[in-house]
Amino acid sequence: MKILITFLMAITCMAQITPDWSRDVTLGPGENRANIYGLSKAELEEIKNEGYKHALVYPVTVSGLFIPYDPMVNFFKSQNSDLMKFILKLVGQEYADITSEEGLYQWLGLNKYNDENATGIYRIPYPNGEKPDYYMGASIVDTKWGKGLTFSCATCHSANLFGTTVMGLTNKTVKANRLFHMAKKFVPLIPNKMFQRVTGATDEEVEMMKRTKKNLKAVGVTNPQVLGLDTSLPQVALSLARRNTDEYATKNPFFEVFPRANELETKISDSKPAVWWNLKYKTRWLSDGSIVAGNPIFTNFLWNDLGRGTDLKELEKWMQENQKTVKQLTAAAFATEAPLWTDFFDVSTIDINAAKRGEVHFNNSCKKCHGVYEKGWSLSNANELPSIEVIKTVKVIYHDKTPVKNVGTDPGRYEGTKAFASSLNELKISKWMKTVVEPQEGYVPPPLVGIWSRYPYLHNNAIPTLCDLMTPPEKRTKTFYQIPAERKDQDFDSECVGFPVGKNIPDDRKKKEAFFDTRKEGLSNKGHYKMFLTEDGQEKFSASEKKDLLMYLKTL
Repeated sequence: MKILITFLMAITCMAQITPDWSRDVTLGPGENRANIYGLSKAELEEIKNEGYKHALVYPVTVSGLFIPYDPMVNFFKSQNSDLMKFILKLVGQEYADITSEEGLYQWLGLNKYNDENATGIYRIPYPNGEKPDYYMGASIVDTKWGKGLTFSCATCHSANLFGTTVMGLTNKTVKANRLFHMAKKFVPLIPNKMFQRVTGATDEEVEMMKRTKKNLKAVGVTNPQVLGLDTSLPQVALSLARRNTDEYATKNPFFEVFPRANELETKISDSKPAVWWNLKYKTRWLSDGSIVAGNPIFTNFLWNDLGRGTDLKELEKWMQENQKTVKQLTAAAFATEAPLWTDFFDVSTIDINAAKRGEVHFNNSCKKCHGVYEKGWSLSNANELPSIEVIKTVKVIYHDKTPVKNVGTDPGRYEGTKAFASSLNELKISKWMKTVVEPQEGYVPPPLVGIWSRYPYLHNNAIPTLCDLMTPPEKRTKTFYQIPAERKDQDFDSECVGFPVGKNIPDDRKKKEAFFDTRKEGLSNKGHYKMFLTEDGQEKFSASEKKDLLMYLKTL
């Protein structure tokens, strides 16, 4: 009995761990926060499952932008209606392929749910228990006006990897910001009476549409430079510029028409959404490490809903009343794991001896910024292990406090934070969340777990392969295409790890919207090369040594 009581008390204590979100938090050598709340294994699995459901279906019921769902379905069925013709004329040829609900999801770049037989990290829960017929990220939310469609975390933070959807992986082909841009352009012009007549919308659904139109006035938008990049920074900054400067950034009809000037109207600050599985190793957030305090999930809700025209008093109230939801999503994001090379390629494609040589080069030149990755081949019983276990990473030793480094990469993203940091910090909701934003000069050198799957590289996607990353900047690939990772034999260069480039690009992947030109503003592929040079500026590694280093990176 005494043992049982002790055990139950231990479990209770574990469940009461409160994460330290302060700027002073540190992690010990090899420590991570995969179990951010210190739960039992069973509890963590349960809470992670619920958290993923919130990532799949956006939980913020007071969010500012909802598309009346049933009327939308009816709209797509009425292919020859006056409303369809009116909208196609408004939005232009770029959106002409969006003629069905599924077509909308495909254009947006959403991913399908994995099948019921998926296992391990690829087993993604179904929000209602059965595999949905809509795509991940599409959120059909019950609101007081009826069913509304919006889009969730999984829109940007899940990706198709050779036919399997991976939770927490950056979506390479997402068009979320383009959707906001399109909505801002044409939704306010749709006549309410025509909308109701053609779609059969109820009076409540018409009110939902009116509310969305009204809230769009407080949303500032820009289109990304190229497919796969995100413009969340300008969307936050330009949306704040359309509100008052009081502690709740209340709406102001004057600023909605005549917003205050902000440098992100023209300055490029595009970046890609980060992978989730690195959260567990870090103590500050975003690619530039500018969130120096606060739960990043809170920050995500705030930024998302500022960019959706949400009333911040309503959002604050929702957050205060839905702490359990926030906790579940936080636990899920921090517990997310990376895909392994051997989940998709045979272990025989890894030359273990070459990878071991690569480890030496890595530890001599890369570990100072990116951490140490202890491998199975260093274990005392390595000779008894199968190859697939030998090449696994058994421990990650990252920094006690997440650093920021300036290695000469494009500064647009980290400079962009200056355009709105002080405004965010002054919000009452930020102070309640204890979130602090501080502009930095550089970027976080991220942990390299799952680096093979995270191509293209750098915060702005400017480097298509790991081979290119190890190439002198002046010789790097200048143009390439942002290709969805669907076909292992055509869409992926397994030798260089990343996109096929040059003559190897499949013709059907050469789409204008996916064309990446590193000579454009914000898309520079310069920097991150000093570590490959000796003190006198000579190449540190031979071509064969770089191949060994690349082989090692495949195993992370």
